[in-house]
Amino acid sequence: LWTAGANAQTAYDAAKLVSKDLNGTARFVGMGGAMGALGGDISTMGTNPAGIGIYRSNDVMTSFSFSTYGTESKYGGKTFDNNNNRWSYDNIGIVFASKIGNHTPLRYVNFGFNYHRAKSFYKNMFMEGALNYSQIDYMTGQANGMLANGVSLKELSDNKLNPYSDNGVGWLGALGWDGLLFDFKNGEYIGVLPQTPYSTFRSREKGGIDQYDFNVSFNINDRVYLGLTIGAYDVDYDKYSGYDESYKRGEGYSLESYNNISGSGFDVKMGLILRPFEYSPFRIGFAVHTPTFYKLTYSTSAIVTNDYRDANTDELKRIIVDTYDYVGDMKRDYRLVTPWKYNVSLGYTVGTSLALGAEYEYEDYSTMKFKYSSNDGGGDMEFENAEVKNCLKGEHTFRIGAEYKVIPEFAFRLGYNYSSAVFRDEAVKYIPSNSLITDTDFSNKRSQSNYTLGIGYRGKMFYADLAYQLSTYKENFYPFYNEFELTQGEWTMVTPPATKVTNTRSQVLLTVGMRF
Repeated sequence: LWTAGANAQTAYDAAKLVSKDLNGTARFVGMGGAMGALGGDISTMGTNPAGIGIYRSNDVMTSFSFSTYGTESKYGGKTFDNNNNRWSYDNIGIVFASKIGNHTPLRYVNFGFNYHRAKSFYKNMFMEGALNYSQIDYMTGQANGMLANGVSLKELSDNKLNPYSDNGVGWLGALGWDGLLFDFKNGEYIGVLPQTPYSTFRSREKGGIDQYDFNVSFNINDRVYLGLTIGAYDVDYDKYSGYDESYKRGEGYSLESYNNISGSGFDVKMGLILRPFEYSPFRIGFAVHTPTFYKLTYSTSAIVTNDYRDANTDELKRIIVDTYDYVGDMKRDYRLVTPWKYNVSLGYTVGTSLALGAEYEYEDYSTMKFKYSSNDGGGDMEFENAEVKNCLKGEHTFRIGAEYKVIPEFAFRLGYNYSSAVFRDEAVKYIPSNSLITDTDFSNKRSQSNYTLGIGYRGKMFYADLAYQLSTYKENFYPFYNEFELTQGEWTMVTPPATKVTNTRSQVLLTVGMRF
C-alpha cells in the first residue's frame, strides 16, 4: 500500500484545509466572532449551534465583502511586496423560528441554513536572492534514495521506460535526471551545475472552502438552549509555484509546479448555552465539533526547463521536460480526517445597550489523519501521519467582542482574535523518495491576530451591518530544505536562511437582512 499510495500529501496542505477564516455576517465579524454564548446571529450555527435557539423571529440575510491581501517578504536586505484585491460573496442564510408555547418547557424549535466562505486561499508570494544552496541537491538526494530502494533512474531512461507512472519513482528526482541537472558517477547521482545560484521564487494560490450548515435548535424554559449543525464542505485549492536558479554564462534552470486539491467533506457540531441564574443575563456556552471527514483528489503536473552548456561545443542549449506529456494531470484520491474542536464561551448583557462576549477554542492539529481512498484499501498513511505529528501541534484561539447600542437602532462593535502557531519550530516539508510532490517550498506560520470593528442599524424589519477586519500573521518561508549533513560530529539541517514574510488581509464586509 505504501508504494501504491498517493504520496502526494503533506502536513502543510492539511493545515491549510483545517484552518478557517473569521467570516460570516458583518455583526459576527465586527464582534470578533465572540458570540458563541450570546447567540442570536446566523453565523453562530458554525461555532455554537445552540446560538440559533436564541431566535424568536425569522431571519434572512446575505453578505458581500471586498478584501485586499498583502504579502511582504524580506530576504538578503531586500523587500518584496505582493498585493491582491478581490470581491467575494461571503454569506447567505435563513432562520425559521417556530414558537411552541409560553408555558411549556420547550419554548421554541428553530431551523436554520447558512452558507459562508469558510476559507480563502488567495495569496501571491515572491522572493529572490543568493541562497548559497541548490535545489538540485534535493533532487539528487531523492534520486539516491530511490537507488537505495532498488529504483534506478538511469536504468529506466536507458530502457526508455516512463518514470512518471512508476509508483517507486519520485518526480523531483526524475525531472532532474531527465532535465540533465545531475549525472550518475561512482554509483551515485551528483549535480553538474555550480552550487552558488541566484534564486527566484514566485507562487500564486487561489480558491477556497465553501461551508454549508444545516441547523436545528431548541429553547427550553428560556434558560437552556441546545443546537445541532450538520456541515458540508466544498474544497477547491489551486497553487502554481515557479523556482529558478541562475548561474554564470546564461546557465540555469526553472521548475514549475501546478497543483490542485478538490473534494468535499462533512462534520457535526453540537452546542449548549446555559443561563445558570434565573434573573441574570449571564450565559455560558459549550460546543464540540467532530472531525471533518474529507474525500479529496490531488492533481499535479510539473515542468523543468534547463539552459545548459554543451560539454563538447560550449553552445548554450535548452531542454524542457513536462510531466503532462507522459501522464497528463496525475490524480490521486485520498481521505483526510481533521481534528476534534472544543469551544467554551461566555456572554453577558447590560440592559439592552451593551453585549460582551468571550471565547476559547482548542484544536489539536497533530491528531489529523491521512487515509488511502477505498480503492487503495482505505488504511492509514503511516508516513504522512507521522509527519503530521512531527510538524504540527495544538492551536489555541481566543476571541473577545463587544457591542454597544448608542440608541436602539444604532450599534458600535469591537472585537479581537488571537490564534497560536500550529507549526513546531523544527517543522520542515519532507518529501519521500517516491513522492509526486514537486513544489518544495514551505512556510511555518506563526501566531495570527484579527482586529475588527463595525456598526449596525436595526429597523422594525430591515437591518444592515458594516464591519472592517484586519488580519495579520508572520511566517518563515523556505524554498526547500536539503536533508541533513554531518558537521563536526553533529547532524544539522541544510536549509537556506528563512525569508521573513508578513501577511495581511483587510476586509470590508456588508450584511443586509430582514427579520419578520
